[in-house]
Amino acid sequence: MATEVAVEPAEGGRSQHGQTEHADGRVTLDDRSALAHSPYSNEDLDPVELPDRHWNTYNYAALWVGMSHNIPSWLLASGLIAAGMSWQQAVVIILLANVIVLIPILLNGHGGTKYGIPFPVLARSSFGVLGANLPALVRAFAATCWFGVQTWIGGEGIFLLAGKMFGDSWANASHIGDFAWTQWLSFFVFWLIEIAIIVRGIETLRRFENWAAPVVMVAALALLAYVYVQADGFGNILSQSGSLKGDEFWRAFGPALMGMIAFWATLSLNISDFTRFGGSQKKQMLGQTYGLPTTMTAFAVMSVLVTSASEEMYGKAIWDPIQLAARIDSWVGTLLALATVMIATLSVNIAANLVSPSYDFANAAPKYVNFRKGALITCVLSVLIFPWKLVSDPNIYIFTWLGVVGAILGPVAGILAADYWVVRRRHIVVRDLYRREGLYWYSGGWNWRAVVAFGVAAILSAGGSYSKDGKGPFPEDGMIPFLKPLADYGWLVGLVSGAVIYVALMKAGKVPVAYDSSGSPDDAPLDEKEVTA
Repeated sequence: MATEVAVEPAEGGRSQHGQTEHADGRVTLDDRSALAHSPYSNEDLDPVELPDRHWNTYNYAALWVGMSHNIPSWLLASGLIAAGMSWQQAVVIILLANVIVLIPILLNGHGGTKYGIPFPVLARSSFGVLGANLPALVRAFAATCWFGVQTWIGGEGIFLLAGKMFGDSWANASHIGDFAWTQWLSFFVFWLIEIAIIVRGIETLRRFENWAAPVVMVAALALLAYVYVQADGFGNILSQSGSLKGDEFWRAFGPALMGMIAFWATLSLNISDFTRFGGSQKKQMLGQTYGLPTTMTAFAVMSVLVTSASEEMYGKAIWDPIQLAARIDSWVGTLLALATVMIATLSVNIAANLVSPSYDFANAAPKYVNFRKGALITCVLSVLIFPWKLVSDPNIYIFTWLGVVGAILGPVAGILAADYWVVRRRHIVVRDLYRREGLYWYSGGWNWRAVVAFGVAAILSAGGSYSKDGKGPFPEDGMIPFLKPLADYGWLVGLVSGAVIYVALMKAGKVPVAYDSSGSPDDAPLDEKEVTA
């Protein structure tokens, strides 16, 4: 039986199971040499060294400011107002949703900061060393679709605003397929810019987000000031009351809240991809708390004010910031708007939709795919899914199909949080995340309890999916009719049910979760039979 070599703990820390927990709670491996021989390890998936965990409060706040300032988030309030809510109700729902989704984000981000590991590696503790590929690849698939869609939107912004500067020869260029060749060019230019940023690594992304956040914020405030002056005020939308009253409002409240939560629900899974670089738990938690709910709410308020003023200026409310920018009667203003749209879309698309699948694809074949290769795979797949077709009918594809994928990912967030906080009480043996013999190998590398919890919770959360008025891929009465009432609350249903089922199965099976749970000495390894019980 293999034995462990005791090492002296770092000052203010303690060492066991081949790792040292430092005074600030962060953990490092005592000997990283074994990782070099593991088929489940590579430089990008291995725990971040302590000196490289230096992201501070501003870095995390800037990350969320950069991700939140984008065209889809600008349009969130408009969707709620169009559904009959007042602007005050829309803003409150957006604030409440982002406070709620912040909870699983902070819960699942804690393990990243403590152990320096990304989402697919953290998922190995609950799903198994090999089983973690299930939630990771589902997450990667959803992110790839969104990356393609956002890239097309970014390219469209370049196309429309460049047309303002270059005239009809650009906007009415000859077509290739359904679009002008200049629009295809805009799409691929934007796509190449994203590749150029991400292949330089996560530190380049951090620096990009650091300066992109204030640039986009200043630009949004400048647009707000511009429309205020041009419209001589903020217009009439602010005085309009919503058409939804009483019970009618509360029937719409739940689905609207879940829809706003779903906007960032996927980040509640892979937030450890970013928190693994955290300088401390306090820094990452404060940064995210300052950055997410405040920014999303402020951006919603700005979108309402700008749109209300646009109604005064042009006789109709213009919610799309690209369309609004295209009406600015100034070459300089249009150029600034073009740059802002590019920076805003780049900041959200790379951080929210490219980092995660880059790690996820690397996790599937660590010895052949690293972070950069994973990013390139994502970029290629984002073109092959034909994003221009996805956005051609958003009611069917984006808000129904991708919404269902989001509901399916809710159980994963619940399982991750329950495993880390309830089952393991924040204690993970890091070396075992990268080897066959250990706590997380389970049965053939898969923890069937997590898979069952994921499957059952996914059915509960997404099984009742339906299409309104028969417009969409699902039956109007729901795929599983008796589950239809749960569909509007899919993410929350999946989160809670996934967590509860997983904890129940782990407790019922008395699965070993720590080396001292068998009564053996702290540093004595369990044999494989005991681990896979």
